[in-house]
Amino acid sequence: QVQLVESGGGSVQAGGSLRLSCAVSGIDYNSNYMGWFRQAPGKELEGVAALYPAGSRTAYADSVKGRFTISQDNAKSTVYLQMNSLKPEDTAMYYCAAASYRPYVRPLRPYEYNYWGQGTQVTVSS
Repeated sequence: QVQLVESGGGSVQAGGSLRLSCAVSGIDYNSNYMGWFRQAPGKELEGVAALYPAGSRTAYADSVKGRFTISQDNAKSTVYLQMNSLKPEDTAMYYCAAASYRPYVRPLRPYEYNYWGQGTQVTVSS
């Protein structure tokens, strides 16, 4: 059974930092794309950051480049999203997701992913 369990969300002031964690079980995440997505109220689900299989590459949305970093800890089967210099517009529910490896995946597109976590809320106040 595949499980993705997010944690680490919370409320911070603008300029602050948070680190989200995604504990992965039931799949070999090194053989999958791993992504972080977010959805703000009234907005579409958007890709934030992604790791290519085995952490070979990363991808980021333009809105978070230079502020967010996706990484993995193989020993803990956990994927992280370090978020620095947070802005009020980063406020959203954040989801971790996994996509099976196959050619030509667009790693920031939600439809590419077939396993999802339950989400963790991030609120940034000005």
